[in-house]
Amino acid sequence: MPGLRVLHIIKSLGRGGAETLLAETIRLTDSSRFQIHVIYFLPWKDQMVSAIRQSGAKVTCFSATNNLLILLQAFNLQKYCRQHKIDVIHCHLPWAGFVGRLLFRTLRIPVIYTEHNLQERYHFFTRFLNRVTFNSQSCAIAVSDDVGQSIRKNIKPVVNVVTIPNGVNTAKFVRDLERGEALREELSIPESATVIGTIAVFRFQKRLTEWIELAQSLYSKHPTLYFMIVGAGPLEKQLKEFAATTALKSRLIFPGLQTDVIPWLSAMDIYMMTSKFEGLPIALLEAMSMECAVVTTDAGGIKEVIRNGADGLMCQVDEYHQLEVYIESLIQDRGRIPEFGKAARKRILQQFSLEKMIRRVEQVYLQVTETHSF
Repeated sequence: MPGLRVLHIIKSLGRGGAETLLAETIRLTDSSRFQIHVIYFLPWKDQMVSAIRQSGAKVTCFSATNNLLILLQAFNLQKYCRQHKIDVIHCHLPWAGFVGRLLFRTLRIPVIYTEHNLQERYHFFTRFLNRVTFNSQSCAIAVSDDVGQSIRKNIKPVVNVVTIPNGVNTAKFVRDLERGEALREELSIPESATVIGTIAVFRFQKRLTEWIELAQSLYSKHPTLYFMIVGAGPLEKQLKEFAATTALKSRLIFPGLQTDVIPWLSAMDIYMMTSKFEGLPIALLEAMSMECAVVTTDAGGIKEVIRNGADGLMCQVDEYHQLEVYIESLIQDRGRIPEFGKAARKRILQQFSLEKMIRRVEQVYLQVTETHSF
């Protein structure tokens, strides 16, 4: 098979932001120039495996039930790299990064690491390992300027750190009115109703309890509103129990994890994010590509995407209650909702397309294999 042999290493292939982005990236990578391999470690998180295999990549699970066992898979990874004559290794998220750096030391194969989060948000031990191992790789990619600045501040790396913003597949993530209307009909949502939604892993940094509180307040004043929180995660039980104490009842829909989010985003009018911190969230870019009007906090790389008042409405992280004011203004002048939606998609097309991101990453592959540094 022709092309440079690239091995992606990632902890899991569930429906998280980094995992979804990897699947989309592989689908659009130039197969005439790059032969793609993927290794992951958590066998129960495999929702993206089928999509990645359909793109022609070779996917293998080296089962490891905890982080320490991931590191102990280094020997098997060495054998895999030698057997398949891997030219470059691309690691995603910290524990894949740690094991990739072990391979860099033993195999001297170029290793690239993509950082999706701020160093300050990691557990102390993870930050420590990142700091002491970071230079045992060819280069790092930061998904936003915020993430890059965090690396430079906390690690002070010798290796180069290049910022390549996340992108979204704008040809795939296009608003589908028929599927959106069909989903609304299935859920008994009137055609005239305004739907406010979000897609998230149910973790504390998403502040979904606060999201529900805002929804309840909005619903008390506008009883025709409907709400959707798409996803799953560690806080699912607590969130559903909390939601049950509110007056939202059937107006707040928890559809669970969805491998195909297009009908859900097509059914949403407004996409609301209350995040306390972020890297550069893929779900936000997908929502913008699908012409949802965005109201959000300015967490992490979000402020590098949204130009407040132009592509969406944005407030400071600690002032998330302002999101309710923004939504009230959109409800009172509903014509602004599709206007913000079209502006959001235009912004993605111009600056955050997946094609643009992939071409830049491919250039990094070629450069590190030529020079073993970047």
